[in-house]
Amino acid sequence: MKITISGLPGSGTTTTGKLLSEKLGIPFYSAGEIFRKMAREKNMTIEQFSEYARRNEDVDRMIDSTQREMAGKIKDGVIEGRLSGWMVEDATLKVWLYAGEKTRYRRISMREGRSFEEIARITRLREKSERERYRKYYGIDIDDMSVYHLILNSEKFTPEDMVRIIICSIDEHE
Repeated sequence: MKITISGLPGSGTTTTGKLLSEKLGIPFYSAGEIFRKMAREKNMTIEQFSEYARRNEDVDRMIDSTQREMAGKIKDGVIEGRLSGWMVEDATLKVWLYAGEKTRYRRISMREGRSFEEIARITRLREKSERERYRKYYGIDIDDMSVYHLILNSEKFTPEDMVRIIICSIDEHE
C-alpha cells in the first residue's frame, strides 16, 4: 500500500507521515528531506536553496524524478511531499493536509526558532516560487485538489486523530 501525504509548509505533512508510517509499520519517504539534504550539501539555507531551485530547473526535476522512481520500486510506504499526490500515480490513498497561513507560519517559526514575521515573509516567497515552478515544469496547479482522495484540516485534528482518519479511509477506499 502506498499513501501520499501532501500539503503546504507547516501543514503537518512530516509529523503525520512519520506517525502514519510507524502505525502501519511501513517505510516513510520524504521529498522535503531530499530538498533539505541538497540544501545542506550546498551549504545553503532553505531560502537560499529555494532561490537556487527557482533558477535551476534541474533541482525540482531531480527531486521529483527521484520520488517517482522510488515510489515505483516500493510495494508499501508513506510518501510525503508537496507533489507526491501528483507524482505517485498508483497510490492507494492520496491525502492533502490543510492549515491556514497563521497556523503554518507559527508552526514553522516555533520549529525553526525564528520570528513569525520573518517566517511569513520567507514562506510566502517560497510558496509563490514553488507554485510558478510546478505550473511551468509540469502544468500542475498546486491548488487543484482533484487528485486527492482525502483532505484534512490539521488545525482541527491532532496528528494522532489524522492518522486514525487516514487509516479508516484506507479501509473504506480499498
